[in-house]
Amino acid sequence: MTMPKRTRPALAAVAVALLATALTTATATATPAAPQSTATQATPPPQNDPFYAPPDPLPDVAPGTVLRSRPIDVSANGISVPVKAWQMLYRSTSATFQPNAVSGTVIVPEEKWSGDGPRPLVSYAVGTHGLGPTCAPSYKLATGSEQEFSLFSQALNRGWGVVVTDYEGLGTPGPHTYVAGRSLGHAMLDAARAAEALPEANLSRDAEVGLWGYSEGGFATGWAAQRASAYASDLRVVGAAVGAAPADMETMANLHDGGPASGLVLAAAVGLARAYPDAPFQEILTPEGKEMAADISTQCVEEISANYAFRSLDSYTTVDDPMSLPKWQRVLDDIRLGGTAPKAPVMIYHSPADELVTFDQAIQLNESWCSRGATVRFQPAVLGEHVIGAVSGAPYAIEFLDGRFAERDPISTCATAP
Repeated sequence: MTMPKRTRPALAAVAVALLATALTTATATATPAAPQSTATQATPPPQNDPFYAPPDPLPDVAPGTVLRSRPIDVSANGISVPVKAWQMLYRSTSATFQPNAVSGTVIVPEEKWSGDGPRPLVSYAVGTHGLGPTCAPSYKLATGSEQEFSLFSQALNRGWGVVVTDYEGLGTPGPHTYVAGRSLGHAMLDAARAAEALPEANLSRDAEVGLWGYSEGGFATGWAAQRASAYASDLRVVGAAVGAAPADMETMANLHDGGPASGLVLAAAVGLARAYPDAPFQEILTPEGKEMAADISTQCVEEISANYAFRSLDSYTTVDDPMSLPKWQRVLDDIRLGGTAPKAPVMIYHSPADELVTFDQAIQLNESWCSRGATVRFQPAVLGEHVIGAVSGAPYAIEFLDGRFAERDPISTCATAP
């Protein structure tokens, strides 16, 4: 795989850094501001909090088993409905099918569910947060700084329960296995299992489960949808809203390496090297490359985007075009999304103006799933570039999930979508 040093006039790295601002603004307009709590001062970061340290050895228990939990206050994020919330550590499975522990947050409206059947549950996957421990959504929720709260709070406003995974190595000792699709999908599915098993949350094991995420979260959601029937057949997964998923990471790396968003390419290399230890990485890094990898392993997306724009991966390695090495090609093939048809209906939503995860990624994913017999609704009517698309696309995701929970017939556009 060649890695041209290409730039984009839309300045994708700046767009990634601005996502926090856009979502913070959306929070202010979508929900009333809540008083800032003292959680930021009182809550230790995950690397200093024994709660996040997995038991050693890890118990021989089933995926989705809750290893520990504790109540938390998420009101500082701003929300219009009273909720109860818990952090939890739960058993999951890595990209290479090894047992691991993952952290996450369960949030449930206090008001009794008045709809038909058990309260629905949304397993929500966040977009790129970074690789370091303080980037974990559970920590950000506890300290009132989780920008995507404005998105998934729309599910809470419907009375649905929400569980937000931290993914592997984000909260728990890392670095985060960034864009390791199978691990991300397992973390989402096991978060739903754990949420249903948490007695305090009062969620039913028969609850209908919806999957939802955007960007890295869309990639995770797609993988969860693909893996659900084989890995978590006990869950009643009824639909998946897949937003702006970077389905083909090799294409994405080719596009952004050496450009404004090159920090994300470097972060992907660091994360995938942890997920796939057989792929050569540390042994092909220069001294500057080892410093880069150690640095990125502790940083969140804003720092990564600012500090590592316009850098090429092979400038940090002793070999040219490291991703063309056979073991790395196998990794890239392994994480490519679209190879298995999800059993539950899915909606792909993506803006044609997306400059970071380009629209051809959605077209490719739609074609892959449709050709394999999936029920896919393709929604290209999302406004704005990548950052704005997270906000403008959320109502489509909510409407889709509402239809799945109401058991309305799913819409397929496989015969008409591009």
